Amino acid sequence: MHGLINRSLQNFLSDSYGVEAWQAIAARAGAPAEGFEAMLNYDDALTWSVLDAAAAHLVKARATLLEDMGTYLVSHPRMHRLRRLLRFGGVGFVDFLHSLDRLPERARLAVPDLEMPVLDLEEQGNGSFQLTVRFERQGLGLVLVGLLRAMADDFGALVCLDHAGAPDGAEVIAIEVVEVRFAEGRAFALATPAP
Repeated sequence: MHGLINRSLQNFLSDSYGVEAWQAIAARAGAPAEGFEAMLNYDDALTWSVLDAAAAHLVKARATLLEDMGTYLVSHPRMHRLRRLLRFGGVGFVDFLHSLDRLPERARLAVPDLEMPVLDLEEQGNGSFQLTVRFERQGLGLVLVGLLRAMADDFGALVCLDHAGAPDGAEVIAIEVVEVRFAEGRAFALATPAP
């Protein structure tokens, strides 16, 4: 697993549950005591070991942690760069959904060796969509549910999301956009503020 993913998992656990919790989880999973290096690659088994250790330590389901991590990736101040990258997908949530198939290409511009899933959005009418996530590792769909929920809030849209399982190995997310302008979204400007 790419170190950037492992480092994001480490940051999520540290920022959400505290450094001491992260250290206990890392020790239980056999993760590096100093944490993950963002540009290295690690054995996939170590990532799952960290997730299992976190689930046991925090007494939470792995699925809940994955979804919470997706929310963290957009909503935590530390992750403002990723939020900005995602917001360039469109002026509203539906535009953002239609830009998801280009997300892997944009991510590879920043990190060329990052493995990304194939994302396939199918519009089903009346504000309903189905997002199919094809990736060799299960669980990314749950991260995307959290990320999509946070992005809907970011745009001010009212959205219902459901991880519909993984028929044929591909994870399926059902998306229903109830109202595009339900609330005021978070402020966003193309230019970054001057320091």
